Amino acid sequence: MMGNPPYKQWLADHPGITLLPFNEAAADEIVINGIDGHNALNTLTAIADALSGKVLIDYAVPYIYGAEMEHPWPTPWGTMPKLDPYDTDSLGEQIQRALPDVKVVKSFVTQEQETVVNPKAIGGGDHTVFVAGEHADAKRTATELLTAYGWSDVLDLGGIVSARGMEMYAGMHSAIGLALGLGNHFGVKVVR
Repeated sequence: MMGNPPYKQWLADHPGITLLPFNEAAADEIVINGIDGHNALNTLTAIADALSGKVLIDYAVPYIYGAEMEHPWPTPWGTMPKLDPYDTDSLGEQIQRALPDVKVVKSFVTQEQETVVNPKAIGGGDHTVFVAGEHADAKRTATELLTAYGWSDVLDLGGIVSARGMEMYAGMHSAIGLALGLGNHFGVKVVR
């Protein structure tokens, strides 16, 4: 999908990766949700006990793949998926409501996977990443992780409601990526 190799091939190319059932993967104090946005809520609520009290960094975009649309957006990898929810809700907010004992932080979602863990690969790291959530300590934890990855510009957008903007940015991110050409990575800088 989207120019990435099939998962089986990717896993074969990365033999150090271990797959675990979701509840075992949630054993650490910080959990990163990279589950497909359309399936994330059901999957995470099924392991609510394993997530209780933990920081959950939500990296998912609430895409629905293959949705019927009046005006589809064609891309080199097929039709751009539909966002649901958007405008009046977000996946980040839905997760926080469904899991009140979990400290949800929306982050990473405005970046490509490669630049989340290696921001210096683009523009020497001179670009911005965002965090949003209701728990200051959880946002601090997410910011510390981002700093460890090499981020120097982490902008706190406030409460989890700001997840709406981050999730809706996914379409703009795709448009920029298409304009630059597939395989070109980029970052966005908030100039203050």
